[in-house]
Amino acid sequence: MTRTRTLVAKEWRDLRRNRGALVPVAIVTVLALLLAFAITVGIPVITGTPLSDDPGLERISAAADPAGVLAGDARIQLFLFQQFLLLFLLTPITGAMALAAHAIIGEKQARTLEPLLATPLTTRELLVAKVIGALVPALAISLAGLVLYFAGIAILAAPGVLPAMATARTALLVVLVGPAAALVALQLALLISSRANDPRTAQQFGVLLIVPLAAVIVVQFSGSVWLSTQMLAAIGLGLLGLWLLLTLVSVALFERETILTRWR
Repeated sequence: MTRTRTLVAKEWRDLRRNRGALVPVAIVTVLALLLAFAITVGIPVITGTPLSDDPGLERISAAADPAGVLAGDARIQLFLFQQFLLLFLLTPITGAMALAAHAIIGEKQARTLEPLLATPLTTRELLVAKVIGALVPALAISLAGLVLYFAGIAILAAPGVLPAMATARTALLVVLVGPAAALVALQLALLISSRANDPRTAQQFGVLLIVPLAAVIVVQFSGSVWLSTQMLAAIGLGLLGLWLLLTLVSVALFERETILTRWR
């Protein structure tokens, strides 16, 4: 644990010197906030057309409030804010890919990989430190975005929308599915980073996780599918299982001597 903490501290020192790596995470967070409030609050105000005037939105919004606590614009806002909450899953995934893709290749380019692999640090300790070093900053930015998101809902949304957002479903998205998806993307990028010579290759493989997430967002907006609390729990646990599998594969494929000789 001491060696792992030391390497994590080194990762964060490197990140402070290269803060530009977090720019994509901040951009995704800002875009998610702007898009959510522009569509849910801004456009109806500018056009003077209530959301409830759209019969399609009125119909599919019932999935977000099966108990019928809210009605009209409030229920549609609840539905839309629940959908846009999925966009915040992209924040830690983007950060994980941007940081993990350079985790191994960046060390080689900086000429610090050889002395690092020559230390008594085990492969497991090295990968765990790389995971923590990339995950925590990405999750911190995502958390800041979520705080602004819920604060905006409290200020701009109709009465009753914010309390209706405080559900087990929202908690699962924020606490389980988001971090688990980030872990999978991070571990996948780290795995590819250890086998490739170009960080862009690792990032491209990490993008594969965004494709199904984008598909889920589109399907939910259409009203065809509504991810229930049970489904989100299953997805979150499945992602954690996939991360553990990828971790085992990463340790098995991380050949220290081969990496050094191949990249010399």
